[in-house]
Amino acid sequence: MVSDDLWARIEPLLPVVPRRADHPGRKRLDDRKALCGILFVLYTAIPWEFLPQELGFGSGMTCWRRLRDWNDAGVWQRLHESLLAELSAAGALDCSKAVVDGSHVRALKGGPKTGPSLVDRARPGSKHHLITEAHGIPLAVTLTGGNCNDVTQLMSLIEAIPPVRGRRGRPRQRPDTIYADRAYDHDKYRRLVRGKNITPVFARRGVEHGSGLGVHRWVVEQTFALLQLHRKCLPSWDVSGRRHPRFSLHRRHFPSRHTERPATQSTDPGLA
Repeated sequence: MVSDDLWARIEPLLPVVPRRADHPGRKRLDDRKALCGILFVLYTAIPWEFLPQELGFGSGMTCWRRLRDWNDAGVWQRLHESLLAELSAAGALDCSKAVVDGSHVRALKGGPKTGPSLVDRARPGSKHHLITEAHGIPLAVTLTGGNCNDVTQLMSLIEAIPPVRGRRGRPRQRPDTIYADRAYDHDKYRRLVRGKNITPVFARRGVEHGSGLGVHRWVVEQTFALLQLHRKCLPSWDVSGRRHPRFSLHRRHFPSRHTERPATQSTDPGLA
């Protein structure tokens, strides 16, 4: 489940846990096998304790603890930044424009980052708030309660974009333009975005559909769809809110398989 290329990227980022000399105990499960078990559970959405032993990935709770430890050690954030730098060096990253959106997920067990959903009869829910570059590659994500307005996380997402290295010169951390739907149609946030030297292109409420922004914004919906392939990431199973699965780059985003959908620029001056 974990290719040699992927493992070569992840292995140097994992924390080294030395084995005690006085009480060594049972030998620690190999990190690669634990990662395979983690990915299997995230994809199939089975309970951790039901991970089949026949797969050779260790026990489900061992994989759960390994995921907890790696989250706390910042492994996924460093992996994300490393892959962004690799894509930037290959010329497969377009950070001149970004797209932002939110997606609601049910939170069956509640937790601190949940709230009464506005689209699910006030049942407990959470929201993923995502910002991607022009091709849909995720730059940053936040998790809030289901009753949180999308636009309130806009500035937090912009601040959470990591410095994108991989090319000569200062690392890039801000797009030139941000595209968003009607949920972000607030003059206050337009001013805040312009204060970051970013041009906001947000659809207007109260006007007919067909603004032309769909040719730019579809990529963020595609990224949400890729996330939903890992069904364990849909509901917020972790009631602590600390170990909710992070976004990672899907293999389709690597340079060898990168494709770009042609987009036309909108010329409507009333959208900005």
